Amino acid sequence: MLTIGARFPAFQVKGVVSTDLKTAFIDVSEQSDSGKWKIFFFYPKDFTFICPTEIVNFHNLNKDFQSRNAQLYGVSTDSEFVHLAWRREHQDLRDLGFPLLADIKRDLSSSLGILDKEEGVCLRATFIVDPQGIIRHVSVNDLSVGRNPEEILRLLDGLQSGELCGCNWKKGDSFVKVA
Repeated sequence: MLTIGARFPAFQVKGVVSTDLKTAFIDVSEQSDSGKWKIFFFYPKDFTFICPTEIVNFHNLNKDFQSRNAQLYGVSTDSEFVHLAWRREHQDLRDLGFPLLADIKRDLSSSLGILDKEEGVCLRATFIVDPQGIIRHVSVNDLSVGRNPEEILRLLDGLQSGELCGCNWKKGDSFVKVA
């Protein structure tokens, strides 16, 4: 698995940004949203049970991520058409403020080393990537346990501060000082 300090791999996939078939699909690559921090959160499958809880919670914090010059991307190995159908079907996913990316060839998830060996789907992996394309945070959860988007926001704050941030540090708290 790629880890901290590695360059996030090059990729080209379709993203779903709306429920209107005429405007739903965009092309997304590592060059998209240049100059921004990027948060890629990978999830196993559309039309499941834990995944929408994570996606909705990321959506609820999207303005906070945007205010920190960060772009969210949800990613699975489902096609863009499955993403579109799920967004249309699931009321809480209709108006997401970020794209759901379709890694149907599994190129990106394979490059990152986050495919579940038995299921062939993405693990619940999260990557925070800085504006230069360098991975600054990686976490992976078991398929059965959802992640905490508030913790990802806290980690982004810490990384953007450039300071030493102690355990449970939150934006506005004091930094650790070296004696």
